[in-house]
Amino acid sequence: MTVPRGSSASLPGALPDAPAGAAAHGAAGATGATEDDTARVPAQAGRPDPARQRGDGTGAHPVRPRITELRLSAFAGHRRTTLPLGAVTVLAGRSGSGKTSALRACAALARLAGGAVLAEVFPDAAAWVPDRARPDAQRRRGFRIGCTADGPEGPVRLDLAVQAEPELRVVGERLTAGDRVLLETALRDPGRPTVQAAWHTAGSAPVTRAPLPGDRLGTALLPLRVAGKTDGQRRVLAAAEQMVVALRSVYACEPRPDAMRAPVPTGTGHLLTGCDNLADVLWRTRVECGRRHALLVDAVRAGCAGPVTDLRAEPLGDGTVRAVLDRGAGPATALARLGDGELRYLALALVLLTGPGVLDVDTPGEVPDAMRTLTVLADGFDRALDPAQRSALLGLAGRMGERGHIRCLATVSDGSWAAGVPGVTVVDLEP
Repeated sequence: MTVPRGSSASLPGALPDAPAGAAAHGAAGATGATEDDTARVPAQAGRPDPARQRGDGTGAHPVRPRITELRLSAFAGHRRTTLPLGAVTVLAGRSGSGKTSALRACAALARLAGGAVLAEVFPDAAAWVPDRARPDAQRRRGFRIGCTADGPEGPVRLDLAVQAEPELRVVGERLTAGDRVLLETALRDPGRPTVQAAWHTAGSAPVTRAPLPGDRLGTALLPLRVAGKTDGQRRVLAAAEQMVVALRSVYACEPRPDAMRAPVPTGTGHLLTGCDNLADVLWRTRVECGRRHALLVDAVRAGCAGPVTDLRAEPLGDGTVRAVLDRGAGPATALARLGDGELRYLALALVLLTGPGVLDVDTPGEVPDAMRTLTVLADGFDRALDPAQRSALLGLAGRMGERGHIRCLATVSDGSWAAGVPGVTVVDLEP
């Protein structure tokens, strides 16, 4: 299915459509958490809890949290852009259409959900401010991004406004579920390193107010600040957990063929984002999961030239391992002899056929694998691949997406070849 890029005139529940950092200055935030019905969370009507997914897989919402929408309200070249994310989503467009920046925004939200500070995630924050963004009276400019995570709590929205100039900091964040604002933060005093936060309580007072750090994602901090004593607090915690679990299960894969050819030392067996240590991962996975390894060999057979009977890692005398293709009766072929297209194909196939336990991804350790959906980000998905390889790889992504364990967000220059592939949504970013 091919859909055009979404461009909404307004984002219901999103932060105000104004330059980041333009929030009015109010009184200094409180130094401790207090329950106060005057906190700046709008009064809202009650809403029944959303339908839950049953154990047999039926119901209104998935049991595994997953990112279903990415919003780039004002980010790099994007303005009011809404991208629907399916099991496999292909962003298509020419160079400069904003494909890579969309993936960067998704990866940034994932790192923030893992507890990273803004300076680590956006070392060049000014580069993501839209070119036409004008500074306010205090010479401040910034950007706004957000996403939706579906799961047992129903769709939960996260919207984030970041000031990039003159000082990097959060100026506003909003977490909503349905018509209920569960968390809202705002910059009230630029002289303090905090933002004023208010979250839903529904106890003796409707909301709770407290300052939160201005360099971190407030949603990720809620489990440390919310007691969970009231139904309202428990709802806030459940929604925040759903968002954090969905975002922390994002894995950015950028295979580097040149780095994959050399032997590597054995280590943790977790695949790096550049797939440099692919041989070490094969050394582990071939023994641990014979069924998935057999599926990987089948996939490699479809994408590599010549006969392939196995894919294995060989130990060398210096404590390193190298990966080779077993050719059956013929001599084995070291991966160092494969072309860039074959290596990228092999690496992406391995990622799609494994899970978070094999990939170098910051997953929430307290959540079982069966309750997570891995989202793979693949920029330049078809780079160096021939038509047969890219079709085989996209078909594999679609089949894995149908199982509900893995989702894929990829970019290509021309998406015509991907249109019509079962389970694949093509989003055209051309203006």
